[in-house]
Amino acid sequence: MPIWLSVLGALVVMSFLGFEVWVWATADSTTIIVVRHAEKELGSGDPPLNSAGQARAEMLARMFGDAHAPGHIDAIYVSPTVRSQMTAAPVASRLGLTPIVAPAHDARNLARRVLHEHSGGRVLVVGHSDTVPEIVKSLTGAKGLPPIEEAEYGTMYIVTAPRVGRADFLRLTY
Repeated sequence: MPIWLSVLGALVVMSFLGFEVWVWATADSTTIIVVRHAEKELGSGDPPLNSAGQARAEMLARMFGDAHAPGHIDAIYVSPTVRSQMTAAPVASRLGLTPIVAPAHDARNLARRVLHEHSGGRVLVVGHSDTVPEIVKSLTGAKGLPPIEEAEYGTMYIVTAPRVGRADFLRLTY
């Protein structure tokens, strides 16, 4: 066998191994925690959180608000509503973050933005009963997610979106 053919074979093998190393080195995952805003005052318009909602917002802060813990939240996205911003406020305060206000009903662009701007990071997204399933669907491609009922405030989705491969999620109650 000619020596040049052996060298060419070795280069092909080394290129393939280099590609595998690159895939492993860049295959970090983005973790997105998606929740509905906490309990709100009854009324129309843009109501604030009630006392139960404030307690739930504080629970989120206890869960995700330690800036010195490994794997802490890197960014927070909220809708323009007062209740969404109030839900994220205790976490943001503990972490020293300013929540990013994003349109409430544009799940596809929000998902793209989170994955593009925070690749490999951890993001909290505070949405609404009708937007949370759409956000999770946009992040994962999942179909048939159950709706969030009007009186349901404790649903949390934890989405893991790898750079290479398919995103997946957990649905929890907190």
